[in-house]
Amino acid sequence: MSIMQIVALAVVAVVLIVIIRQERPELALQLSMVAGLIITVFVVWKLAGIVKVLERLALRADLNMVFLGALLKIIGIAYIAEFGTQVCRDAGENALAIKVELAGKVTILILAVPIISTIVSTVERLLP
Repeated sequence: MSIMQIVALAVVAVVLIVIIRQERPELALQLSMVAGLIITVFVVWKLAGIVKVLERLALRADLNMVFLGALLKIIGIAYIAEFGTQVCRDAGENALAIKVELAGKVTILILAVPIISTIVSTVERLLP
């Protein structure tokens, strides 16, 4: 699915949501979530090719695959947390959106700790 198709889907969804929201706001929210989920699935499908390229580059550069896996998880968590945050904000739940955002940041920090430790220990070995 190209960017033009994604934008077209989003525009059609927005027009439908605006029309439906007047009569059935709960249905408009569900339509918004479905459209967002469809777009997210297509984007994730495109990301699969990028992940394969990154894996090949990591193998060629003889990088530890654990770090690449952690990096990809961090990127995934960031996207998922952002999606969840936006869904909450669209529903008018700003307080919940802030909590989802915080949970994403804390989860990313937890995954980053081993990478940061390895970098610090490497720098310590390099310094006299």
